[in-house]
Amino acid sequence: MASRLRKFGVSAAGVAIGAALSTYALKSSDISPHHVQMEEMQRIRRKRTLPSRSEQVKTLQSGEEFDVLIIGGGATGAGCALDAVTRGLKTALVEADDFASGTSSKSTKLIHGGVRYLQKAILGLDIEQYKMVKEALHERASMLRSAPHLTRPLPIMLPVYTWWQIPYFWVGIKAYDFVAGDRNVKSSYYLSREDALELFPMLRGDKLRGAIVYYDGQQDDARMCLAISLTAARHGAAITNHVEVLDLLKKKNEAGKEVCCGAKLRDNITKKEWNVKAKCVINATGPFTDSIRKMDNPTVKSICCPSSGVHIVLPGFYSPPQMGLLDPDTSDGRVIFFLPWLNGTIAGTTDAPCDITRSPAPSEDEIQFILSEIKSYLNKDVDVRRGDVLSAWSGIRPLVSDPNKGDTQSLARNHIVHVSDSNMVTIAGGKWTTYRAMAEHTMDAAIKACNLKPERGCVTDGLWIEGAQGWTPTMYIRLVQDLGLEVEVAKHLAISYGDRAFAVAKMAALTGKRWPIIGKKLHPEFPYIDAEVRYGVREYACTCVDMIARRLRLSFLNVQAASEALPHVADIMADELKWSKEEREKQIKDCEHFLQTQMGQQVNRQLKDKVPVNLSKEEVDQYKKRFDTIDKDKKGYVSIPDIKRAMRAYGDAEVSGEELHDILREIDTNMNGQVELDEYLQMMSAIKSGNISHSRFAAVAEQEEIRNEQERLRKQITVDRSGGAGQWR
Repeated sequence: MASRLRKFGVSAAGVAIGAALSTYALKSSDISPHHVQMEEMQRIRRKRTLPSRSEQVKTLQSGEEFDVLIIGGGATGAGCALDAVTRGLKTALVEADDFASGTSSKSTKLIHGGVRYLQKAILGLDIEQYKMVKEALHERASMLRSAPHLTRPLPIMLPVYTWWQIPYFWVGIKAYDFVAGDRNVKSSYYLSREDALELFPMLRGDKLRGAIVYYDGQQDDARMCLAISLTAARHGAAITNHVEVLDLLKKKNEAGKEVCCGAKLRDNITKKEWNVKAKCVINATGPFTDSIRKMDNPTVKSICCPSSGVHIVLPGFYSPPQMGLLDPDTSDGRVIFFLPWLNGTIAGTTDAPCDITRSPAPSEDEIQFILSEIKSYLNKDVDVRRGDVLSAWSGIRPLVSDPNKGDTQSLARNHIVHVSDSNMVTIAGGKWTTYRAMAEHTMDAAIKACNLKPERGCVTDGLWIEGAQGWTPTMYIRLVQDLGLEVEVAKHLAISYGDRAFAVAKMAALTGKRWPIIGKKLHPEFPYIDAEVRYGVREYACTCVDMIARRLRLSFLNVQAASEALPHVADIMADELKWSKEEREKQIKDCEHFLQTQMGQQVNRQLKDKVPVNLSKEEVDQYKKRFDTIDKDKKGYVSIPDIKRAMRAYGDAEVSGEELHDILREIDTNMNGQVELDEYLQMMSAIKSGNISHSRFAAVAEQEEIRNEQERLRKQITVDRSGGAGQWR
């Protein structure tokens, strides 16, 4: 206890020193020389219409020289494109896959300064780390202001289980508020044990002493990245996804120095190749930073140290809709967040070295680590089951060593900007929250290195992002009243598209019902509608994966639901993009592979198959009886007609053929179009052990057994009564 008090005393002293430092910093450096002036922003008008992808490609193929060519369509690349074009530079951006297809769509969805970084900065008197936190807190406020429809303040609870930690955490969190200054989201506060359990009833209550609640921001990361890209396009940038850099072009300048002057490109949709000229080339490729650096100079040392961060999504009932949770002291020292997001619950993240790949996959060990950590924080009524994992994904963090310094062994905590001998500018490291500041620093370096001539300085701090200008928190009501959308759908459109929600809704099909009038859902459990697919094509979606993962967030929320909605999504995209039957089938196959490998579906299925059959003899006999009840023809397996007959008998005659196939696919592990008894027993064992949360096939079998038993009893009673009446005669 004495050692803990000494630790607290040292920490409190450190916080006091840090607070003094922050007071000075707040006074001296809060106003950036590039701070946006409103009158300057108002002079920069965005284009009214968004060019189509084919028009953007034609612009890239025109032969004109761009001031800036940005490689990479993640958050940093998109931020660079917006910064460059709003400075008045002729800007191009190319992305080999889709906007936000990598790390930028696989984050914790937080907009934050970094509570842990501040703790380390204060205790270690590390001014560089302190400046990093301060910059991130400034950018947090900027993001919340620039895109209010895609962001929101989120309270995060820090539960405390020992008395001495209450003042320790309280002082630390207050320092976090203080460093944010007038850009703080909301003030943190202390909660008693009773109040903490009222706000977060799923929390384990025994030994709980209280809680500290602080605020950070939350976003829809993929849609934010896309919105930044679209904003750049509306301002005049030529942005294209699925266009890959094959090689860098070089020439000698007036001084005889060989410099980058463009790139050789390939459109991965049409397979056409061409060269594009640019005065400056910017490498913003995240985990793939080194591949572009070595394209520029094959002898450079690698600087990227990739780390895998796995997240899982659980049902919404695991957390309150308006309160997150932070576990600062996991079994291996990593931080675990437990956050509500789009009616689900995100838990993560892990941090382990990994290989660089375009298709990172979550592992079972990482999923189990997250589940075991959150289990220790939730009460006994919340049975943390492996079967409740709806989706899982892995994002690669591009941690980097700084090539500007001689010692490349230590990893840079912040981002680095490096100009190569050929004047290629590389931006690497950093985090989502500071994307705008990273872009500003990158463009400052690019202008200096390549002697560019911008019309103005940086104007992105506070610049409205696509959808923000006409958005209000109650805008969804107009969508309901004026267009006849379901309330849940209207809210979703408003927060996903902002003031563009009306343009989306006007593309919606009539439902043929009294209410809602328009908006056919792609999946009955989610608010995504048909119009979003059509509008998504106009937002440069080229593949089913683009649509189901990033224009919609369905694959991140529920991989099984995404698989079920996929055929409908493919039909609409085929109509919009004029796909042949073969292309539609290829798109579905590619998307199914994505769902299986990158969204956790394969891990879930493999786990289910590995579960040993741990049923008692009585349970096996009961399930055999149910199986035989559905298999009326005694074939030894159950097929689609058997399931359809059972559901019709139960009164559900409206089940579509696609839904019947979905029910079968849940249990058909060998994918032969039928269910054998051993597959059924395997599934029931997985449900018993918690590795599967539920199964529609199991429910159909149980209801069929009940219906057959009721029918048997009814016939028995009828015969008995008939016999009795005959005796009286």
